[in-house]
Amino acid sequence: MANEEVVALRRAGYVHDLGRLGISNAIWEKPGSLTAAELERVRLHPYLSDRMLAGLAPLRRIRMLAARNRERLDGSGYPAGLSASELSPPDRLLAAADVYHAMSEPRAHRDALPPTTAVAELRAEVKAGRLVGDAVNAVLKATGHRAPARREWPAGLTAREVEVLGLLARGYQNKEIARRIVVTPKTVSTHVEHIYAKVGVSSRAGATLFATQRGLVGSFEAR
Repeated sequence: MANEEVVALRRAGYVHDLGRLGISNAIWEKPGSLTAAELERVRLHPYLSDRMLAGLAPLRRIRMLAARNRERLDGSGYPAGLSASELSPPDRLLAAADVYHAMSEPRAHRDALPPTTAVAELRAEVKAGRLVGDAVNAVLKATGHRAPARREWPAGLTAREVEVLGLLARGYQNKEIARRIVVTPKTVSTHVEHIYAKVGVSSRAGATLFATQRGLVGSFEAR
């Protein structure tokens, strides 16, 4: 990342949870499960962080990062339900760091999770397509854990299958994909069958949606 992005990301890390001040301590300190209404209150805290920083023009980039730490690649996060194409690499990195940090601290309803459990949970989020593998590996390395040498992809896809999926999502037919990656059309067809089975779809439209939601194609796709 460019140095200015690194600085903004670090500062966003300092202020990203300011919005927790807008939620009652009775909710944060509740030892049992939260009600649906209480969960909705909790989901507001990134939005409140955003509003607390809204009047400070020099902090605009920091504010944007701070407000997105609970967003997820598949659109299941909050408060805005953003998806992969709207989340930059710094957004994704802060999200992964926040998840690890939350799991490593005690909460009213649970003790701090063991490091091995936190690592397993993070990797499960990658496989589910909610967090990006590169960001999770960076967090694991920074916290002293071993990170896999190879990048992890959602749904257990291989690097070659991700390459095929990206081209498929752009509208290329099997023969065109074969020419681009220098294999036979039959090999591409086999890859496509494996992709469909792994991601649980039965059509190009479903595969394209999966790729878009998980950041495998879009404005922030790795070059």
